Amino acid sequence: MNDNRLGTSVSPYLRLHADNPVDWREWGPEAFAEARERGVPVLVSVGYATCHWCHVMARESFADPEIGALLRQDFVAVKVDREERPDVDASLMAAASAFTQQLGWPLTTFLTPEGHVFFAGTYFPPTPVGQVPAFRQILAAVLDAWTERRHEVDANAAAIATAIRQGAEADATARAGEGAGGAATGLPSADSIRAVTDQLSQAEDTTYGGFGGAPKFPRTPLLEFLADAARDGDAEADGLLDRSLHAIRASELTDADGGVFRYATKRDWTVPHYERMLYDNAGLLAVAGAEQARGIADFLRDTLRQDDGAFVAAQDSESTIDGQRVEGGWYRRPLSERALLEPPPLDEQVLTGWNGLAIRGLAIAGDRHDDPEMIGLARDAADALLRSHVRDGHVVVRSSTPRGASAAPATIEDVGLLAEGLLQLALVTGEVTYAVTARSLVDDGLANRFDVDAVLAGAGTATGEQPQTAMRSGTVALAAAAAGLAALTGDSAYRTAAARLVADRATTGTERPLGHADALGVALGLQRPSREVVVVTSDQHDPLRDAVRAARRPGTVIARVTPTQAADWAAAGFELFEARDALDPAAYVCHDRVCALPARSAADLAAGLAAPAA
Repeated sequence: MNDNRLGTSVSPYLRLHADNPVDWREWGPEAFAEARERGVPVLVSVGYATCHWCHVMARESFADPEIGALLRQDFVAVKVDREERPDVDASLMAAASAFTQQLGWPLTTFLTPEGHVFFAGTYFPPTPVGQVPAFRQILAAVLDAWTERRHEVDANAAAIATAIRQGAEADATARAGEGAGGAATGLPSADSIRAVTDQLSQAEDTTYGGFGGAPKFPRTPLLEFLADAARDGDAEADGLLDRSLHAIRASELTDADGGVFRYATKRDWTVPHYERMLYDNAGLLAVAGAEQARGIADFLRDTLRQDDGAFVAAQDSESTIDGQRVEGGWYRRPLSERALLEPPPLDEQVLTGWNGLAIRGLAIAGDRHDDPEMIGLARDAADALLRSHVRDGHVVVRSSTPRGASAAPATIEDVGLLAEGLLQLALVTGEVTYAVTARSLVDDGLANRFDVDAVLAGAGTATGEQPQTAMRSGTVALAAAAAGLAALTGDSAYRTAAARLVADRATTGTERPLGHADALGVALGLQRPSREVVVVTSDQHDPLRDAVRAARRPGTVIARVTPTQAADWAAAGFELFEARDALDPAAYVCHDRVCALPARSAADLAAGLAAPAA
């Protein structure tokens, strides 16, 4: 009898499996209690709604009645949406790395009823392919080990769980600033961070652009570091960034409508993996030139944007053409022909953290390229999130769909990325309400106010956020927002906390930048003297507003406000704005909050920006 329980799930990925002949459960204590009662292992399959190979494994294996019967008889089967539950995905990925370095989705893991992984892999085909066994063979081998060598299974699972727990404890100790070195001194030096550019030059694909061989990813955190280094005066970094962005823009990785695919399967950026993720496109917005940014913003507006202004997570790689599911077929048609076909479906989840990344990217791009529509899109997304995912300055919903809000707990990704996005939007628009909420979110993040999943807590395998290469991490975003708040409020504790959060990540980044670049730009800014620039003017077209764009570099916070807004910021506790409402127009250039005389013209502001710190 089929007892599949996914039909009422909020997650669109889980609902895709609601008709499988597998008795799927959602992740939770109930599934593991059932496994203990029955004395069987737990199969946990992790994927997401727009994942092509997840679709393939579903059609080949999870839709097979015989495999469904086997799983019902000898396992408790659990489906996890990695976008809805990044905490579970991170823990299982950490365990899976003991079995394979080819990590990805679908992620296939086998756990004891105590929640400890004892075997893992990714996609398994229906029949053996080279050295990769068939899924049926995997199931048979797991059952054999479970029934005939249970003591080995338990010992291996316990060892992996211990290693994960020790790693998580070491990370927590580093974040807390305990041990030798302290928070600030744990940061790599500015020189060592700048030296990363030489490593990246050696890793650059000088023939096709980008870094490494196939597959080729946008690597937006790496591009963002290059942008920070370039603004810090590194001409080599500027060249690397420009060539990488050109390769992405001019290749098949960028679709005709401006959206960017997740990666290219070939070294020359051809044969894309056709799914389009919000986080890739949002991350590129923060560094792209005007034309490229405009195309990405159009894609977000026309394809991923909901009526309320929030953005959904992704667009699928597959679509139905002539009654058949085809990967990439819709994207390979000219735009005029696409309009006659059903487009690939959307992953309709609204994820708090990913929307925070989009808000930040749109605000930065809109400000840099003087594009009010981008800033408007950022504002609409922020307002939508604040209405539905945030209550009294705290993230209360990580994921929602038209079916309602998910019960998944908010993570540091949600708090950090939304805080950074809201703070950037506040600085661009002058609207302090966004900054007030960002401050509350940063306080939540620094106080570690996150619920730990009951299963992971009981198993001792909660890892926290893991290093990422595809998108800016919540930890890094939290640190960047905290550093910004230090400049705006005068509270140096925020800056100390920011350094503590990124010290270890940045040190690793100086050693292995291709995989760990996301903290380098924030660390570089923290190693630079703090600089604050406030432009106060009632005229939206005042030349001071344009002149201040030249000040954007690591370690600098830039705000543009009207006199009334300056008073509002000061009243809300942002001390940088105190007594800034008297002159209109005026620009204030401050170093570590010690300010020069106000500049009243663009020429005076330019001179003030060029002057060294006192």
